[in-house]
Amino acid sequence: MAEKEPKNRMTNERDYHQDPNYIAPDKEKEKMLLKLGEMITDRYAVKLTHSMTVNDPEYWALDTVLNKEQVQFLLSFKKCRVCYDVPELAKRNNISEEKAQKLCDEICWIGCLESNRENADKHLQYDVPIFVPGIAEFLMMNNTLVQKYPQLATFFNLMTQMPLEGITPMVPLGGAGVGMHVIPVEKAIESESTSVSVEHLSHWLHKYDKYSLGVCSCRRQQTMRGEGNGDIEGDFCIGVGDMAEYCVSSGKGRYATYDQVMEILERAERHGFVHQITNIDGEDKIIGICNCAPGVCNAIRTSQLYNTPNMSRSAYRAHVDKEKCVACGKCVEVCPVGAAKLGQKLCTKHGEMRYPTTLLPDETHWTVDNWNKNYREDAKINCYETGTSPCKTACPAHLAVQGYVKMAAEGRYLDALKLIKQDNPLPAVCGAICNRRCEDACTRGTIDQPIAIDEIKKFIAAQELNAENRFIPVCENDEGKQWDGCKMAVIGAGPAGLSCAYYLRTRGYPVTVFEKEEKLGGMLTNGIPNFRLEKSVIDAEIDVLRQMGVEFKNNTEVGKDITIADLRSQGYKAFYAAIGAQGGRMAGVPGEDAKGVITGVDFLRNENLGRGEKLSGDIVVIGGGNVAIDVARTALRVTDGKVTMICLEQRQEMPAAADEVEDAEAEGILVKNGWGPKEILVKDGAAAGVVFKRCTQVKDETGRFHPLYDENDTITVACSHVLLSIGQSILWNDLLKGTKVELNRNQTAKADAVTYQTAEPDIFVGGDDFTGPKFAIDAIAAGKMASESMHRFVHQGQSLTIGRDLRQFIELNKDDIEIGEYDSSRRQVPGRKALDARTSFTDARLPFTEEQVKKEAARCLGCGATTVDLNRCIGCGLCTTRCEFDAIHLQRDLPHASDMIKAEDKMKAVGPYAMSREMKILFHKKEKNA
Repeated sequence: MAEKEPKNRMTNERDYHQDPNYIAPDKEKEKMLLKLGEMITDRYAVKLTHSMTVNDPEYWALDTVLNKEQVQFLLSFKKCRVCYDVPELAKRNNISEEKAQKLCDEICWIGCLESNRENADKHLQYDVPIFVPGIAEFLMMNNTLVQKYPQLATFFNLMTQMPLEGITPMVPLGGAGVGMHVIPVEKAIESESTSVSVEHLSHWLHKYDKYSLGVCSCRRQQTMRGEGNGDIEGDFCIGVGDMAEYCVSSGKGRYATYDQVMEILERAERHGFVHQITNIDGEDKIIGICNCAPGVCNAIRTSQLYNTPNMSRSAYRAHVDKEKCVACGKCVEVCPVGAAKLGQKLCTKHGEMRYPTTLLPDETHWTVDNWNKNYREDAKINCYETGTSPCKTACPAHLAVQGYVKMAAEGRYLDALKLIKQDNPLPAVCGAICNRRCEDACTRGTIDQPIAIDEIKKFIAAQELNAENRFIPVCENDEGKQWDGCKMAVIGAGPAGLSCAYYLRTRGYPVTVFEKEEKLGGMLTNGIPNFRLEKSVIDAEIDVLRQMGVEFKNNTEVGKDITIADLRSQGYKAFYAAIGAQGGRMAGVPGEDAKGVITGVDFLRNENLGRGEKLSGDIVVIGGGNVAIDVARTALRVTDGKVTMICLEQRQEMPAAADEVEDAEAEGILVKNGWGPKEILVKDGAAAGVVFKRCTQVKDETGRFHPLYDENDTITVACSHVLLSIGQSILWNDLLKGTKVELNRNQTAKADAVTYQTAEPDIFVGGDDFTGPKFAIDAIAAGKMASESMHRFVHQGQSLTIGRDLRQFIELNKDDIEIGEYDSSRRQVPGRKALDARTSFTDARLPFTEEQVKKEAARCLGCGATTVDLNRCIGCGLCTTRCEFDAIHLQRDLPHASDMIKAEDKMKAVGPYAMSREMKILFHKKEKNA
């Protein structure tokens, strides 16, 4: 890739007279720079043919940072990686030792020279490093230089690609002295009897007595180029031995203790960073250990972009024990290269499911068409197109259902709670009110009845209701501290807002939640009656957020009591508007302005906030959803009359959950289907009854809501109160005043479907105010996704989409499976308290007993399992750190991947391998044509 000519270089002599800022090129410096660039570059075609030009990145980068005197000094080294001490350099350059030392110090600070003490008496000596790993990284670690010359980021990017484009398919296992080398998480190979010393981080840490910490040059480079993936610049690069001294003395790092280094390594594993060591000095030496963010790491990028993992992989590959695997997906989420994906454990009717493996260049001619230019995105694909567990797929938050069910069966309740809260911070809330799409999709339901997943989750979550058992997650950013300068504002304390606050806080952000009501919880508190969701459950889960450090400001309406502009002036960097759909809807029929007519949402809010009053006479509830059920059941408890619930839909079409309808009927509520309101009858200004017309169609052939009626077929239902529960509305009030946020006709906010970012870049939305009214679990899922966008947004240079896990899952084909043997016991049924429905607001539902949990968990068929593409796996071992079921392990399949040779000897390894590969390709071609 050719760079444009520098602005001070001009090719037309006439321009010289026209441009007063023209600087004539220094032809002598140019000649020396071309020679220096050819000396250092790894591009052998350029080195051998002396074909470097002023447009090549090696030239213009060196020209940018070095003056003529420094270039001449560097040329005195003659070769890269050959060491000289100051007296020798003074003699070679015919200058004083003081001058030689001054030049060494200057060029070390720049990053084009490095020092070491690899000699008998351990005095300092210097050498010219290669570009990568070497000069390009050192330049990026020099913050002063990169701020002044941002084009150095492009230089680093090019130097990690251009020298490798033609050679990568010919690199054997071990990397042939090229770049970096993956070294596994140590605990993943502790019991591996065949491992060798160089495969252990502890070997290298104990070999050296000095350590430094410096900024990750890859993260910095990608940030400067606007291609960050959310892994933020920080001190993740560990220099060892003489390199540690060099980094500190040249201003590129700071000394660290062994314990500080271990803390960095452990935190890197928590955050999913890949350990790599330098691989250019043979078996006895490394100069650094990197903790690489896979979406931005240049070393991982080169092997993934070119589809040539030999360049960086370790000697190990991950293997899954499918019998133990429960498809929780946590290994998949952390896999840096997309080698692990979710598939199915159950056999198809044609045998065990087979999964494809990535084509490698071992026996194949390799062209640009074989590269994987989309490597950052397809590394985040969660499952194969043939699908995985229906329960995980159907859940909007994609909980690890098989995982926590298995843990519950083993009595590992706290572990199960931790697993759930990785995707849902409100499991007890969901255990009470979830609409259980996981159960609707459950494969077991094709045999008899689905697993009682929600009841198991409810039992697990109940453990946290006891304050002594609450799980408080670690809250830290990638540097192990807080993002003190990045305050986050969440507007609305409903499920979406609480979820967003939770996940932002786990990343270490200061988070404030603004809630206009007196009580927290949004519609969880104000819209759901106590007999379905006891307020103590909400309070317990919100208390976890308080203990995490989330700040709550009740009775504060943004747009009225304080504005977004005010909050910006207070230092808030991003906003999540999660106000939900807290308004009701009227039916638009005559008489609805009469006394005694109110929306169901307002009715429930009044009751939940203690503002309700006893009603007299019969009540009609209009609507067929779960909210209408809540309204009807609440109304039954506050009236001396009877309650009738009437909706457009036929019984099987009702949006309300079937068991909720059954509960309502069991309490004595009459449900009438297939009728829509025509008129509310009024007497003396108050409601006296409702005239209904027959509904002949609710939706059209496309599934769009489009009711049709027979106006002549009517019924009249007498009543003294009408509660309209036919939908909810979004009430923005002045929240968005002065912003660029745009609204749709239904008052939902317009935003990007992936990032939830609105037309006002620092304002994000999610939940009901973006999608329209849905369920709590949908809002919870949205809150987590929004937290990812906000995290990326507040850091300059981070893309909101690059390398993002879109959390997309596919359900396996339940019509093409062989179930095999299974536990034939029937679905467990929770007990109920004996309560009077006309007076009690207590939840009558009892949780499972521990015995019921274990019996129910045993019914799970275990549909899914992780599958590893062994051709793609790089053997980092991060997957093993996430598995709680001992189901994935590293095996030393590729021992030659631990062969480490010097960069100078790379062709000794590449040459024979390339010849062997060509023979294989030729033989394979003949075999194919035979």
